Amino acid sequence: MSFARPLLLCAVTATLALAGCSSEGKPAAAPATVPQSTPGVAPTPVPTQTPAPTTPGCALKGWDCSWAPKFAAVEARVKASPGQLGVEVRDRQTGAVWKAGATDKTTWTGSTIKLAMVTSVFERARAGKVTLTAADRKDIADMLAWSSDDAADRIWKKFGRDTMVPGFRDTYGMKGLTFVAGFDRYWGFMKCGPDDLANLMAYVLGALHAEDRAYIVAAMRNVQDIQHWGVWAVGSTQGAGTKNGWSQEIDGGVEHWVTSTVGFAGPAERYVLTVMYSMPAGQDSLALGVHTVSDIPAALFGLRTPAPVVVRPS
Repeated sequence: MSFARPLLLCAVTATLALAGCSSEGKPAAAPATVPQSTPGVAPTPVPTQTPAPTTPGCALKGWDCSWAPKFAAVEARVKASPGQLGVEVRDRQTGAVWKAGATDKTTWTGSTIKLAMVTSVFERARAGKVTLTAADRKDIADMLAWSSDDAADRIWKKFGRDTMVPGFRDTYGMKGLTFVAGFDRYWGFMKCGPDDLANLMAYVLGALHAEDRAYIVAAMRNVQDIQHWGVWAVGSTQGAGTKNGWSQEIDGGVEHWVTSTVGFAGPAERYVLTVMYSMPAGQDSLALGVHTVSDIPAALFGLRTPAPVVVRPS
C-alpha cells in the first residue's frame, strides 16, 4: 500500500521559495530590504499591552508581575487563531513554566527535529562512538543555519536513522515524539508537542558538553535570513536563538500548513520558548503561520507586533 507523502520544506509549492528548497540545494538569497509578508495575508497583531500591574500577588506561579499583561496578550492571540496553536515558556533560572493553547497535543515537527539530530551526533562524537568528517560538520552547520533538508538526509542516513529516536525520547525528554502512522520512519514524518521541544532545548542548554552547547547556541543566534522568524523575533538584544520548522502536511487526507519554532532568549539563555502551530486547511498559509509563531515570542518580550520577519514569496 502506498501513502501520500507530505510536502516537507523542500517540496513546497511553486509559489513559495523556502530555505533549502532551491533546485541547486542551496538557500535562495535573502532580501536586503525590509522583509515582507505574502500579499493578501493580514497578520493579526497581538493586542496592545497595558502597563504591568503592581497589585501584590499578581505573579503567576513563579512569574513576576511584569509578565502578566504579556501572558494575557498571548492568550488572546491563541484564542483568536484558527487551528491548533500551543505555546510554552520556561524560566531556566526559577523553573517556572507558562503554557497557553494546545500544549497537550502533538504537531508535525518539521525541521525543528534537526536540533535533536545535531545534539545526538555531537554527543556520540564526544563519546568517541562516531567520527565527524569535515563534510559532516558542514552538513550540521547547514542544518542549523538555513535548515538544509539534503544535509539532514545525509546525517540521518549516516548516523543511525530511526535508531536515534529512542535517545530523543529517553535522554532529551521528548516523550511525546512519534512517527506518523502510514509514513516512512523518517526524520520528516514525526510529531511531538511543545513540551517535547522545550525539553530538548533545555537539555541542550543545561546538559550538553560546554563546547558543543556553545556551538549550537552561536549557530542558532546567527541563522541565515530565511530563518529570521519564530523565536528570532525576540531580537539580538535578548540574545535570541532559533530553530524553525515549516511544511505542508497531510492529516485526515487534508493538506495544511504547519509552522513551529523553538529557541531561547534572555541573559545566559535564561528563557526557553516554543510555539507549534498546525493550521486548518482553507484558513492557512505560510505567511499566517510565520507571523503567528513570531508575534507570540515578540509579545512575550514586550516588542511590537506584527514582528518584522521574513516571509519570502517567489
